[in-house]
Amino acid sequence: MITLKQFLKHKGGMIWSVSSSATMLQALKIMAEKNVGALMVMDSGRIVGMISERDYARKVELEGKSAKDTLVKDIMTARVLYVRPDESIEDCMALMSEKHFRHLPVIDKEHILGLISIGDVVRIVISKQKFIISQLENYISGNR
Repeated sequence: MITLKQFLKHKGGMIWSVSSSATMLQALKIMAEKNVGALMVMDSGRIVGMISERDYARKVELEGKSAKDTLVKDIMTARVLYVRPDESIEDCMALMSEKHFRHLPVIDKEHILGLISIGDVVRIVISKQKFIISQLENYISGNR
């Protein structure tokens, strides 16, 4: 079982964020520059929300609003679910699937360790499956 703490050691704990008073245009520029699909919304060192490209598409673009005039706080997801570092990838995947979230912060007590995406989870699951298949092939072919 791979824990989120173990995964973040491999991935790195880069945390990209934006303030709630920033415009969506500023948030989109950060997402593009960092090549990420979501940012934590941080005010005074505390996480107050999450903002994603999907939020922009659905709550700004489709409603005919302007990214330069829309504030992050007006469209962010304020109720932030998170996972703990001792939880497994499978636990994270179950929560993401159940709640339809693509990004979850990993938080230990009040310390933010990183952000895990659905893409991260898929890569780990595929890697584990490849390893299991390889082991089974070795077993079947007699290379024990």
